[in-house]
Amino acid sequence: MGASEWDYYVPYQEDLDAALQELRREVFEAGDYYWVNGDKWLAKDSTEPLPRSLDDLWDDELVQEAGTHSILDIVRVLGPDDTPDYQTVEPVTGAEARELLGTDVLTRAHVKDFDVFPRSRWVGRCAVLHDDDGKPREIYFWGHSGD
Repeated sequence: MGASEWDYYVPYQEDLDAALQELRREVFEAGDYYWVNGDKWLAKDSTEPLPRSLDDLWDDELVQEAGTHSILDIVRVLGPDDTPDYQTVEPVTGAEARELLGTDVLTRAHVKDFDVFPRSRWVGRCAVLHDDDGKPREIYFWGHSGD
């Protein structure tokens, strides 16, 4: 199948990891992810209903290998001193934004240019987006995951 790109906008909150966890709950509850055991390539008698919890989802070996092709594949936001790793989100730093986009007050208008930020498969990125007055308005999460 290959990896899938995904992106999400969520209301701003100071705690980026709390925003990620809330988003993951919403995506899971909405069923807005790839469920490998319910795929159309499976025989009807082989498909399974969606899992009841995130723990149940990740207990499945096929999900561990193929992922969900969504933000559910990402489990935590990195801190300033953490190294990007599998299933993490790396926030865009002010220095990185200034160097690559010329400003550290990012807005939705900048999102189209976010391909300049380095990223790896199974590692997401996030950026705080600001309103016209320069106040934090939302958080943008993006990345690609799944196999």
